[in-house]
Amino acid sequence: MFDQIFIFILNTVLGLFSLALLLRFYMQLIHMPYHNPVFHFLVALTDFIVRPMNRLTPSLKGISLSTLLLAWLTQFILLAGIYKLQGNNFSSDVSTTTMALMLLAFVEIIKTTFHIVMVVIIVQAVLSWFSPHNPIAPLLASFTRPFLKIFSERIPPIGNIDLSPLFVLIVIQLLLMVATGLQRDIYQLF
Repeated sequence: MFDQIFIFILNTVLGLFSLALLLRFYMQLIHMPYHNPVFHFLVALTDFIVRPMNRLTPSLKGISLSTLLLAWLTQFILLAGIYKLQGNNFSSDVSTTTMALMLLAFVEIIKTTFHIVMVVIIVQAVLSWFSPHNPIAPLLASFTRPFLKIFSERIPPIGNIDLSPLFVLIVIQLLLMVATGLQRDIYQLF
């Protein structure tokens, strides 16, 4: 019973921290203004570890790769902790287990990214119906524009309704299925 409690706490704390790091990375990627309250919160929450890591990790075109690396590392620690709390032993084959956990952490980061895009697209669609002039709408649009543009350029609106969000959500669902299958394959390495 205590193992389940520790797994829940570990999953909650490290899972949310990894999500915060990933969101910070994507907000930097779309050049969200620092004065935005959400971005300011994420920076305040993660700066204690991102700032020292920025000195060790190079940036790419002004984008801090350290936040992405830290999100992956947090996922790796989370998965390793859960693996150990479930009673599994690392001593059988340390290199295979470590490599499998590293790959699983990478797949989790990809799945979390897909979930973030899905949530942002759904929130953007709901806001466009009920509050189209909401101050957060331009920020959501800047985040989803690269994904929606792929379909909106090829599929014209039908009856003044843009169906590109629907197609993006369908593609993301398919990619999530592939990622889940990949996870199952990696779990078989244990």
